[in-house]
Amino acid sequence: MKFKIILRLETTAEQFASLERLQASFAEVCTALGPVVRETRCWNRVTLHHLVYRDLRERYPLLGSQMICNAIYSVSRSARMIFQGKNSPWNIDLRPNLPLPTLRFTPAAPVYFDRHTLSLRQGRLSLFTLNGRLRFHVNLSPANEKKFLEEKLKEIVLSRDGEGFFLVFSLGESEDKKVLPSELPQYLVVIEPGAEVLAA
Repeated sequence: MKFKIILRLETTAEQFASLERLQASFAEVCTALGPVVRETRCWNRVTLHHLVYRDLRERYPLLGSQMICNAIYSVSRSARMIFQGKNSPWNIDLRPNLPLPTLRFTPAAPVYFDRHTLSLRQGRLSLFTLNGRLRFHVNLSPANEKKFLEEKLKEIVLSRDGEGFFLVFSLGESEDKKVLPSELPQYLVVIEPGAEVLAA
């Protein structure tokens, strides 16, 4: 059984700015992986990790080891949708001999967390940022907190909309992520070969 828990974060101005910086840095790392995916045609999470992890840790030391792993997961997940999605115009089966486009993530791209970078217990939430951990009091029912602690955690995503930042906890069995949504997410830009200079 799959289900989601959504938590809105009530942030101070300082906390909001800290989350913005984290989001921009995370997107920067994801974008840095775009050319690697294009050139190697690799988006398998484990293989991509072996290709890029050490270099990314040196280039982005403030992001920390686990968030680098989460950025690799984000890129692998997005590339799978773009290049293997059943209804994707960039599906590699439809254009086997053409070079791949480059994926670019805008500063509004979601940030992926896990149990190493986020903890939740007794209404207290703690999450990683570039400036240390932020802590929040959250209104979470005992039943939902029990689910978070006991159920299989698929992913935790930090996103932002007009009302501010919010977290989405996906729990339960995994879904097929090889289906491209009807519209490309606004935070993800697909740059066709030859257009990289214009998009820079």
